[in-house]
Amino acid sequence: MKRPKCNHGNVEQVELRFDHASQASQTHTNLSAIRQSATGLWVAGDETASFEHLTWTGDHYGAQRTYQLADYVNLPAGPEDEADIEGMARANGHLWLVGSHSLKRRRAKAKDPDKAADRLATVIREENRYILVRLPLDDAGDPGPGLIMSGGNSLTTHLSDDRHLAPFLALPGKDNGLDVEGIAVTSDRVYIGLRGPVLRGWAVVLELCPEEGGKGRLRLREPYRKHFLYLRGLGVRDLCPDGDSLLILAGPTMDLDGPVRVLRWRPGNKKRVVPEDELEVVLDLPYGVGCDHPEGLVRLADGRLMVVYDSPSPARITPAGGVLADVFTI
Repeated sequence: MKRPKCNHGNVEQVELRFDHASQASQTHTNLSAIRQSATGLWVAGDETASFEHLTWTGDHYGAQRTYQLADYVNLPAGPEDEADIEGMARANGHLWLVGSHSLKRRRAKAKDPDKAADRLATVIREENRYILVRLPLDDAGDPGPGLIMSGGNSLTTHLSDDRHLAPFLALPGKDNGLDVEGIAVTSDRVYIGLRGPVLRGWAVVLELCPEEGGKGRLRLREPYRKHFLYLRGLGVRDLCPDGDSLLILAGPTMDLDGPVRVLRWRPGNKKRVVPEDELEVVLDLPYGVGCDHPEGLVRLADGRLMVVYDSPSPARITPAGGVLADVFTI
């Protein structure tokens, strides 16, 4: 694994400021996806079925606009259930969003030890998590009615007989089960990064070629491809394009804090198995203990790299109801 001379980069911070409704729903403390727009940022949290646009105001990102996903596609579980949006991409005049496609195990609550074991035995499937969405953007940058891959044509349906991934479909994401956490779009190819499963140290990226399937649906034009990347036991937490390369935000697949790093991968060689020495470590990212988990990254137009954090530490929360993102010069 090739390492740069400077492994931490130069870091600045910028405020992402949210309105009262998003603060109440804790979107600002559950950020999971980010992409740049012509005037600001597209962002999403993983606890709602909405996504947001923040405009650059001169000293922070704000002037928030909220978009309900159900206004643009037919969500399988309706507009109220969370979609667990874990990745966003913007390419070719479209905005893409992807759900985690993961099962959820209930949390064990220390204040109720008698029921903790029962809660840990309860696994929940939420249908709005199993979506891949493509929305057209008009000349003003606003989304319009889009296409969705879900239900009986969801990504997990295509994986149901996969010799590597099918055994993990019945496991919750936090148990090394299937867990989508990143998306990048280049030309007509859609790359889906999996936080889990990690197979004996190898992370998985899926390469898809979706097309319009009629009646507001997306379908795969050809069979998906799998790429196995040796990330030393880490999973993919996000992806973003960088020229002819993809930047990978790599972090733990289980309920751990770190390590977290950004790596560069050049998928053009079409290798299905990518050894460690073909990946370049761009940046080792800071992370907290029980907080400050890097979840989304984007390469900005000026070449810098912005990272947003799930479960931000109190030091990242601003008095104006915003949260601080890190911006690295690499």
